[in-house]
Amino acid sequence: MTAAKCLSNGSAAPGPVPAGSIRLYSMRFCPFAQRTRLVLNAKGIKHNIVNINLKDKPDWFLEKIPVGQVPTLETSAGEVIRESTITCEYLDEAYPRKKLLPDTPFGKAQHKMLMENFSKIPPLTFKIVMGRQKGDDVSGLHSEIKDKFNNLKEDLVKKKSKFFSGNTVGMSDFMMWPWFERLEVFGLSNYFDDAPELKEWMKRMSEDPVVKVSGHSVDTYRAFFQTFKDGKPNYDYGL
Repeated sequence: MTAAKCLSNGSAAPGPVPAGSIRLYSMRFCPFAQRTRLVLNAKGIKHNIVNINLKDKPDWFLEKIPVGQVPTLETSAGEVIRESTITCEYLDEAYPRKKLLPDTPFGKAQHKMLMENFSKIPPLTFKIVMGRQKGDDVSGLHSEIKDKFNNLKEDLVKKKSKFFSGNTVGMSDFMMWPWFERLEVFGLSNYFDDAPELKEWMKRMSEDPVVKVSGHSVDTYRAFFQTFKDGKPNYDYGL
């Protein structure tokens, strides 16, 4: 069950989380929340989604989650877990069927090192997009983010596998995908002209059944992002 349209201040609070299920507080266009949706779907976890208007958050949401962040999970026991990386790791541990994280200490360390490298890309992406809008010189940022993507390419080449997690999609791939999915919208897809390995990875990811149902078309992302840049984000765009 999913509350597709976002809930705003003044909306009624959803009831308790049913036993045997888990709730995700989300926003349809948030890349961080998409991470958690990917993991929930990949692991086949029974869940429902409550989308939140991040510009006009319900009082009951802020009472439950004072920081007002998505993604946030709520269990049937009333436990609240927030932050995208933490929610995804929690789900992989709490629902051990079809593990997405590596089993070995070294494998887990490799995943964390990869995520540390990748963590520089989302803020750089945002700085470039917003800098362009302001007419700023973003050439330095372009060079910086190109180096980050090149590091990811080298990591994938060294692994000699189809995905960053191995020969099947895993946690590392799901954690990075939401930003790769948006690169064309941000006008940044040309960074892969010299990285065919990343292009092939993106093609394989886009064909994954879980990925296919997790996001939106380029046109939909572009239309939403325009409302965001205009200062009036339409979180229900397309519904």
